[in-house]
Amino acid sequence: MSDRRQFLQWGAGAAAGLAGFAALAQPTPATPRIQRYAKLGRTGLEVSDISFGSASSSDPALVRHALDRGVNYFDTAESYRRGNAEEAIGEAVKGRRDQVVLSTKSKSGSSDTRAEMMKALEGSLKRLQTDHVDIYFNHAVNDVERMKNAEWFEFTEAAKRQGKIRFRGMSGHGSSLVPSLDYALDQNLVDVILVAFSFGHDPKFTDKLRHTFHWAAIQPELPRVLAKAKQKDVGVLAMKTLMGGRLNDMRPFERPGGTFAQAALRWVLTSGQANSALISMTSRELIDEYIGASGSVQLAANDLDLLQRYALLRTGDYCLPGCNACQQSCPVNVDIAEVLRTRMYSVDYRDDVLARGEYAMLGAAASACLTCTHQACLGACPVGIPIAQYTRDAAVRLG
Repeated sequence: MSDRRQFLQWGAGAAAGLAGFAALAQPTPATPRIQRYAKLGRTGLEVSDISFGSASSSDPALVRHALDRGVNYFDTAESYRRGNAEEAIGEAVKGRRDQVVLSTKSKSGSSDTRAEMMKALEGSLKRLQTDHVDIYFNHAVNDVERMKNAEWFEFTEAAKRQGKIRFRGMSGHGSSLVPSLDYALDQNLVDVILVAFSFGHDPKFTDKLRHTFHWAAIQPELPRVLAKAKQKDVGVLAMKTLMGGRLNDMRPFERPGGTFAQAALRWVLTSGQANSALISMTSRELIDEYIGASGSVQLAANDLDLLQRYALLRTGDYCLPGCNACQQSCPVNVDIAEVLRTRMYSVDYRDDVLARGEYAMLGAAASACLTCTHQACLGACPVGIPIAQYTRDAAVRLG
């Protein structure tokens, strides 16, 4: 606890000392607009550096607001809001389809057939009210066998010939993300990748905090594989950029033009690792706040203090995507990391629709945790998350 108190005292002093410089470091226009468009690797697509994620919204008005602010890349999935997210985007961009880059996703398994994959794509196209998507992702890949399924390659080749997709990709945020990416890149199976990447994933950030948080880098090979994607001219998109997005926790420490969300987005945009940052956009006010980070070429004066403070607040509470150190601890094979991810959608994102939908896809999920007496998972988390407490909470909250 002494480390935490010392850090809070240091952070308060640093924040006060930088107060006079923060606003000057990152001026914010009265009406925020996208300031930069980035080439998405070999696709040649030019996408806004802050882009629209739809996992937590299905409101066409928000899509139109973002589009009016210069956002031109809109990402969705057949599972988001039970298809309503795709429908909202399709409705919003009607008549403006040529102004936007659209992507959607479906989970294609290791034994799925190309006919099943084509049926999923056609369902998405119908909901999006378009004859094609620019990028089609194999969604949430955490098993190399899914990318090894030859049906995925044959399906995407056929869909490209038919003009239903332009480029193919893979998304992921699990513990097997790096080997899955390595295989997909080595076999030339993707034109674009969408990965969980935030300041909390970056060894350059966690190394600086090791004296305070005693963290080990999560997925230390991720920067290597992102560099490989860049070398192969594969487009890179970052998601889960806010490390849980508990924005209200940070409001007392923020200044105009220097919010935590903007700091986190600037970290991604200035890392050199991603072409664009995808973020769930759930209100006009948040859209304008996020767009305030567009065009960033360096961190603002107060950014590092905000990121370090947030990391401290989330230590022992936030399950970093891709860690999975707890995987072998449960004798009944509860998928702890996935359960905690769904709980995060409820507790952090305050999105019970998304949380319950994702939890239901886990099958038995954390039901065994309600009657567990051995609690073998205790102590399995390297950052001290109380696993048994949180998995039981997820079962009660979402089951």
